[in-house]
Amino acid sequence: MFADRAKIFVRSGKGGDGHVSFRREKYVTNGGPDGGDGGNGGDVVVVVDKGENTLVNFRHVRKYAAQDGQEGGKKNCRGKDGEGIVIKVPEGTVIKDAESERVIVDMSGDTSEYLLLKGGRGGKGNQHYATPTMQAPKYAQPGQPAQELELLLELKVIADVGLVGFPNVGKSTLLSHVSNARPKVANYHFTTLSPNLGVIDLGEDSFVMADIPGLIEGASQGVGLGHDFLRHIERTRVLIHMVDGAGTEGRDPVEDIKAINEELALYNEELPTRPQIIAVNKMDVLPPEERSAVADRIRKAFGNPDLPVLPISAVTGEGLEELLQTAAKMLKESGKEPIVFEQEYDPKVELAFDEEPFTVYYDDEEDEYVIEGPRIEKMLGYTNLESEKGFAFFQKFLKDNGILEQLEGLGIKDGDTVRMYGHSFDYYK
Repeated sequence: MFADRAKIFVRSGKGGDGHVSFRREKYVTNGGPDGGDGGNGGDVVVVVDKGENTLVNFRHVRKYAAQDGQEGGKKNCRGKDGEGIVIKVPEGTVIKDAESERVIVDMSGDTSEYLLLKGGRGGKGNQHYATPTMQAPKYAQPGQPAQELELLLELKVIADVGLVGFPNVGKSTLLSHVSNARPKVANYHFTTLSPNLGVIDLGEDSFVMADIPGLIEGASQGVGLGHDFLRHIERTRVLIHMVDGAGTEGRDPVEDIKAINEELALYNEELPTRPQIIAVNKMDVLPPEERSAVADRIRKAFGNPDLPVLPISAVTGEGLEELLQTAAKMLKESGKEPIVFEQEYDPKVELAFDEEPFTVYYDDEEDEYVIEGPRIEKMLGYTNLESEKGFAFFQKFLKDNGILEQLEGLGIKDGDTVRMYGHSFDYYK
């Protein structure tokens, strides 16, 4: 069974508490404190498992918890550290915070291992609190609490070229003809239910092609399995629109291309701007004199002389070599950088925010309002204020942490300047 989306709950280990005890040995009078430190809680680590290609295992096990650290003991004995857990995911899995759906990490590219949650630090035993005036402290430090999080896992296949189109236009047939992939091929009136990947062997210009399951109108709103399919297009750098040029099922290829582009734009406005090729399939069904007319009609409809419109037959192999070479050329021109989703949320920082202070005050000399403190510095360290998503998160952070309320309490007005660690911006309510 193919599964490309799952929700799981993860928890790091709590730090063990420090111990309170005193030396009680024969011939040792008034023994001092000897309470040991607690052990550290276990971490939660995510690693890429190249042997996996679906998230189906997460349908059976949904809770993952690391061990708590052991409490400290007598005679300065330190508690045992809790064992961490390693969660294995397929390459290409994007891990998000389930509540906000902000990206925590994209397990692709250079990221094959990621520390997701840090275990709590063990508390100090009472031996650390002895002073000349307090030689028998009867308290110890508790261990830090565990961190827990509900995660949304989404598998977005890693492919250079994506085949898109309505169901039954011949995408699976094409992939089976040009690669080592062996998808089920038949005259189905329903769509393939999972993406198929195939390696296109062109020597140095080889690439990976994905047969994205057939889209239907309304897919961007989740109609049918729309979202499940569209997420797999997001990494592809070149799109091949496949249409039924012979109209064997009464479909118009021009209207199909427009409809698919509209669905792509509604899901992610950047997708239709990627390099595209129109593959006009089922040319073997048409008489030779009609084939060029179909391709010419499509070219004229889109009015783009640079848009490759290539008549092909996925059954006979006609035009496939030109199609693959065109895709390889476009990939070269688009660059080799893989598409990796940037981090929007770091649980190791955000879940520790309650422990981090910050201050908001008015600077008379500079006539500016200043926000500073460890909580602010950490937030800026992983937030890209230049991106729209990053700035939206920044504004939500200011609101959720009561910072906007404090600024208003200090009398801030529209147009006043707010400063924080090298960043300045004008305040508008």
